[in-house]
Amino acid sequence: MARIGEELIEKIIQIRRVTKVTKGGKKLRFAALVVVGDGKGRVGFGLGKAPEVPDAIRKAIERAKKSMIVVPIVRGTIPHSINVKFGASSIILKPAPAGTGVIAGGTVRAIMEAAGITDVVTKSIGSTNPHNLVKATFKALSQLQSLEYVAKKRGKTVEEILERVRA
Repeated sequence: MARIGEELIEKIIQIRRVTKVTKGGKKLRFAALVVVGDGKGRVGFGLGKAPEVPDAIRKAIERAKKSMIVVPIVRGTIPHSINVKFGASSIILKPAPAGTGVIAGGTVRAIMEAAGITDVVTKSIGSTNPHNLVKATFKALSQLQSLEYVAKKRGKTVEEILERVRA
């Protein structure tokens, strides 16, 4: 885990060697998949390709900063359960009580930690391809609704909804 500019957390998910076959031979390049977050509810991912690994990582970080989304966090966890499918990967995210920690595999764990989610239970089903898993997780995080939004939509206060959840 490395901090960039004292506010962003960068996590490298995967670095792959990719080749393009031409009539002159194989052209070797590197692809880096990176997640960037501020630990306070903003997180993004990026894919960078370049002839050298450091350049690929730099490009991926730049793209991740541009693709950041805001994730609603309630007491260190997500507001509600969600099940999302992207390609052959499915992901289930469930809120967890304080002290549970991040129960997730490496790819999803990196995203949760970068976002600042401290208590969550996750399960990936189907393909564990990091690209599809990252996209499925981001699709799930972008579909989460904040407590304030749900309360306003139902015409209730946040306290009434929290009371209902505790019961």
